Amino acid sequence: MLRRLYDWTMSLAGRKSAEVWLAVIAFIESSVFLVPADVLFLPMALARPERAWRYAAVATIFSVLGGIAGWFLGYYAFETVARPVLEFYGKYEAFESLRTSVDYQTVLLLLVTSGFAHLPPIKIVTILSGVAHVDIWLFIAAAIVTRGGRFFLLAWLLRSYGEPIRHFIEKRLGQIALAGAAVLILAYIAYRFLAH
Repeated sequence: MLRRLYDWTMSLAGRKSAEVWLAVIAFIESSVFLVPADVLFLPMALARPERAWRYAAVATIFSVLGGIAGWFLGYYAFETVARPVLEFYGKYEAFESLRTSVDYQTVLLLLVTSGFAHLPPIKIVTILSGVAHVDIWLFIAAAIVTRGGRFFLLAWLLRSYGEPIRHFIEKRLGQIALAGAAVLILAYIAYRFLAH
């Protein structure tokens, strides 16, 4: 099933309506969909590098809006909507183990790692943020910085290096993004340590 979803998402990149589909995929990825928007974003930005920044903006805006939808699902409709979605994708056990083992500050750190590196998947963290009652404005700010950082970094790499960087990105993006997230987490820890 995952492979079919991936192939279907890739096929959207060649359509005239690709930008609309990018917005749709970026939105639903952040709350209910399994395939990341990068799958659509990468071939679109390679095919039309002059539009890479525009595509990054579209992906960021709709990913943040989808994250807000996930937050509302977690905050207001966990049992009726969010739990069945998590169960459908087989992510409910992972969600429950996260929910019972993290505190408010850890959820904020997870927002950074999932926003940059999809670790854990963004939909789990957006729903968890609502369940944990993370402040909505703090959540939105974190989503803008992390999701925007990811998509605009990809746009810059694709505009600067073109097709040769694509394979590197597809193989190593998670590691690069995780390293960036680790730097931000260490900066946050250092800030907290120095503030006390």
